[in-house]
Amino acid sequence: MDHFGALGAFVQAAQTRSFTEAGRRIGVSSSAVSKAVARLEEELGVRLFHRSTRAITLTSEGSVFLERCHRIFAEYEVAKREITEAAGKPQGKLRLGLPQLGMRLMPHLIAFQQAYPDVELELEFSDRLVNVIEEGFDAVMRIGEVEDSRLTMRKLNGYSHRLVASPDYLATRGTPARPSDLAGHSCLRYRYPTSGKLDPWPLLTKKGQDSYEPGQSATANAIEPLMAMAEAGLGIACLPDFFVEDAIADGRLIPLLDRYMSDHRTFSILWPSSRHPLPKIKAFVSFMTERLA
Repeated sequence: MDHFGALGAFVQAAQTRSFTEAGRRIGVSSSAVSKAVARLEEELGVRLFHRSTRAITLTSEGSVFLERCHRIFAEYEVAKREITEAAGKPQGKLRLGLPQLGMRLMPHLIAFQQAYPDVELELEFSDRLVNVIEEGFDAVMRIGEVEDSRLTMRKLNGYSHRLVASPDYLATRGTPARPSDLAGHSCLRYRYPTSGKLDPWPLLTKKGQDSYEPGQSATANAIEPLMAMAEAGLGIACLPDFFVEDAIADGRLIPLLDRYMSDHRTFSILWPSSRHPLPKIKAFVSFMTERLA
C-alpha cells in the first residue's frame, strides 16, 4: 500500500474504529490496514490508536493527525475538480473585481455572459486595492501598472482624461485658453474613496509640470456625479475620455485645453498565475482582450 493509500486506510480505521471494517471499505484485508497504520506510527514516532481486543480508539496525537488528513483529502478533491473543470467548458461562478469606472464596461460584461451562459458573474466594484488571491477573486481589472509575481497580467486599451464643460457654462463664464485661466472657474474634482486625496488634473503648465491642482467648487468619489454636474452647467470636470465621448459628439459637453492634456492610463486584467487556468478565466480574458485590446 502506497503512502497516500496508508493515509486513506488510517482515516477509514479512525472513522469505523475497526481495522476489519476499514479493510472491507477500501477492499483490502484487516492485516493490510493494520500494517499500514503501524508503518505510519513508526514513521511519525507516535501511537495513533489505542488497541484492545474489542475496538480501537484514537490517541490525542491520532486525533490531530486525523484532522490534518481530512484537510489533505479535501485539498485533493478540490484539485481533482479544478483539473476536471480545466478540461471542460467555461462554467461556474466567476468572481471579478473592477474599479468604479468599470461600470462603463457593462456592455462588454453583458455580452460575455450572453456568450457564456453557464458562467455566473459575481461583480465587485471598488477602487480599493483588493488582494486577488487571498480574497478569492478569479480575476480583476485594474488601472495602472501592477507588479505581483503571483499574478498574470494582460494589458488592454488604456484611456486618457479630457476637460469638459457644458455650452451654457462656457457661455456664462467664458472659455479658458490656458491652464492658468482655470483659477477663475468652478472646478469639479474627483476624490479617491480609499485615500481621500483629490486626483490632480494632468495638464502641462509653463513650468513643465504635468499635473495641476485647481481649486474646487464640488468633489465626488465617483465619476457619474461629476459628469451630471458638468452637463448641468455647474463647472468644468476632468473625466475619462470614454465617459464623455458620446456627450461631446452630441454637443452636451465641450472639450477644453486638449493640447495641454498629458496623461495616458493603463487598463489591465490580472488573474492568479497557473499553468492551467480554468476555462472560465481563459474565456473571460480572451473575450475582453478581443473587445478591448
